[in-house]
Amino acid sequence: MKLLIFIAVWVLQIGAADVVEDSVLVSVMEGDSVSLNTDVKTNQQEKIKWFFNDIRIAQISDYLSKTCTDVQCNEGNERFRVRLKLDNQTGSLTIMNINTTDSGDYKLQIIKTSSMSENIFRVTVLETDKMKTKTAKEGESVTLDPGVIKNTNYLMKWYFNDTLIARDTSQISTDVEFEDAGGRFRDRLKLDHQTGSLTITTDSGLYHLEIITNSTSIHRQYSIQFINEKSHSGSGSSGIEFLVIAGVCVGVELVVAGVTG
Repeated sequence: MKLLIFIAVWVLQIGAADVVEDSVLVSVMEGDSVSLNTDVKTNQQEKIKWFFNDIRIAQISDYLSKTCTDVQCNEGNERFRVRLKLDNQTGSLTIMNINTTDSGDYKLQIIKTSSMSENIFRVTVLETDKMKTKTAKEGESVTLDPGVIKNTNYLMKWYFNDTLIARDTSQISTDVEFEDAGGRFRDRLKLDHQTGSLTITTDSGLYHLEIITNSTSIHRQYSIQFINEKSHSGSGSSGIEFLVIAGVCVGVELVVAGVTG
């Protein structure tokens, strides 16, 4: 009897050892897109499942012929609607246009023939502040803050209208190194290699930051508008002059009407 009990305990311990669990902390901002990476390439023997707070939201199985996201996986629950993207090659999950209600635990299960591994991404979504939308006068500088504490394992890339203009490496890097950028930002960009922040002095538009780590990829957009004060003040003064002239004309008409009356 003692021998049987010992064997049963030993079998349970072996079974528990086949499940490996790890966790990753992820912090993003409202409106970001974040990719949760699996660091694997799927094959015919593997099944990949994604859960959000223990509710299945995505899956790859049956020789990659069966995939599902959100509605298909969760019997019509449209929590994420079309905001989920599942990579059939790696099983990585991308959540687009993320919001605060998407904060929580995203659990990845990789099921193989003889083992199963689990990885939990603890995602926190912060409310958007004024950092992502900025307005400045022409000639002033604007600094775009990545919104994260820089880590040596991070790779940061800055884009302007989908064109790579700067990246955070050990050497100073601006758009003059990239042919497709045309050098339009020559001598007008400053990249802080301590924080990853980017300072610009002109060019309104959408700036896009990509933060790449071993386990995640975060995409963040900034809307920048530079205002020409001269054009605004000029149009304003013209409007005032027009009102003054119109007022004088009306006054003259009233005086004439009074005299003739």
